[in-house]
Amino acid sequence: MSLLEETKLLLRKHRIFPKKRLGQHFTVEPALFERMAEYATLSSEDVVLDVGAGFGFLTRFLAERCRKVLAVEADSRIAAVLRRVLRGLPNVEVVEGDVLKVQLPPFNKVVSIPPYSISSQLVQWCFKKPFDCAVLVLQREFAHKLVAPVGSGSYSWLTVLTYYYFDVELLDVVSKNAFYPPPEVGSIIVLLKPKSPRPFRVRDEESFKRLVQSFFTQRNKKVKNAVRVYAKKELSSSKKVNLEPIPFKERRVRELAPEDFGVLADVLAR
Repeated sequence: MSLLEETKLLLRKHRIFPKKRLGQHFTVEPALFERMAEYATLSSEDVVLDVGAGFGFLTRFLAERCRKVLAVEADSRIAAVLRRVLRGLPNVEVVEGDVLKVQLPPFNKVVSIPPYSISSQLVQWCFKKPFDCAVLVLQREFAHKLVAPVGSGSYSWLTVLTYYYFDVELLDVVSKNAFYPPPEVGSIIVLLKPKSPRPFRVRDEESFKRLVQSFFTQRNKKVKNAVRVYAKKELSSSKKVNLEPIPFKERRVRELAPEDFGVLADVLAR
């Protein structure tokens, strides 16, 4: 039985209807799993996280190649099916819940085809996690935002923060026919590898992240204006901002390179 036939059978049997608003698409192309495993350079010592495990096709594939798989599924009805499908695999742990909120055991790799609706939140969540690499299938348009050139229309706060935390490679384009139901958008395999050391230093990473996110709410404004808005929100009311030492005052926010945001964050932290 093909994965497409198995998917349709499970959906009918359990009266499950994929939720478009959650970006639920079940992967039915085994060759995609092969490519993802190859990019993750899996070994028998790896503990792998699979986010949005669905009916466990990728999980099952991974379990044959690594020490343990953590299969996370937020949809309770699908999670119930997942437990039954994977019950014969002793090295798989099914975790029901939102990956952004549940407590997980340690893992060293992420190999996942997550719901597209959580892509941005998942990448941010990955900023804080210690792992060797993540191989994800993401919406193509979203993936290009992760590596967008400075000043381009897709350049965003997420571009800046992703550059700070990860080396990013956009790999193979994935056919829409690899999924059921087929998504309306294109997909691509993305490899994330944590940068060590970071490309530049900042005094406080959380302050740096808040500054970048605040500034990009005014991406077309000049830096001096973005500083005023940020200062009102983030700095003590007793601290008056002196614009004199602020660099890049006359440049537009969208024109700043990631390193420039680091400089600004440190100047404003003084």
